[in-house]
Amino acid sequence: MKKSVFGFNLRACLVLAGSMALTGLAAAQTCAPKVPASELVKPGTLVMSTNPTLPPMQFVDSAGVLKGMRITLGDEIAKRLCLKPEYIKIEFSAMVPGLQSGRWDLINTGIFWTEERAKIMQMIQYEAQAVSISVAKGNPLKISKPEDLAGRTVGVELGGFEERKLKELDDMLKAKGLKGINIRTFDNFATAYQALRAGQTEASVTIDSTGAEYAKRGEFDRAISGLFPTPVALALKSTVLANAVVGVFNDMQKDGTYAKLMSEYGLLANKDPIKVNGPSK
Repeated sequence: MKKSVFGFNLRACLVLAGSMALTGLAAAQTCAPKVPASELVKPGTLVMSTNPTLPPMQFVDSAGVLKGMRITLGDEIAKRLCLKPEYIKIEFSAMVPGLQSGRWDLINTGIFWTEERAKIMQMIQYEAQAVSISVAKGNPLKISKPEDLAGRTVGVELGGFEERKLKELDDMLKAKGLKGINIRTFDNFATAYQALRAGQTEASVTIDSTGAEYAKRGEFDRAISGLFPTPVALALKSTVLANAVVGVFNDMQKDGTYAKLMSEYGLLANKDPIKVNGPSK
């Protein structure tokens, strides 16, 4: 009797699985990509670059799975455009050249918006971030304000907004007659934090959300936060794709998905309509 019941359940499961597979296939067939193939690096696919060294925004977990707010966001954008999401993990310094040369469709790494970048890329501002200064656990150097970094060795990722702001801070300290900052650049934030952990640097610069995450884990202290608040954006080459992504954001604002995602990660949602900010051509 048990065997008969078990056999029936197995057949039922197989039938149900087959039905679900057919339903899924039918749905995929009826969901036509909302962006022309000519505007994409790979037809039917939204190829995104990311540097997964910024937990909880983008990171690789212990099982090797790519996760984080921006990955969730990228997946949602791709789904609503009826495209398959694909991520290329790469250092930030290669992202803008890679976008311009057509290696990916979209930079999804929380790139800070600047006027210079908006002149060469389509940028969609959807988040605000600021800069944090992380230090060794217990903050042995008692760093509490930017002036405390005078004469200190500070690590930062190469080529990003954070490096630029750290250089500006260095200039500001020198203008005040203080010692400058010994700036050490690294290929990515993870390596910069490894240097701080090893005592090769005395502080490390990152975005607020990542600085807060490391502090939450008990690995480092966040000595300073909220420096240089600036909009964060997605960056694209194609105007057509950028407009389609803005349409997705506007839909996500209307149905509450966008606000829910921002709230989950402690970020302030943009209540105004999200727009493209970039070159006219």
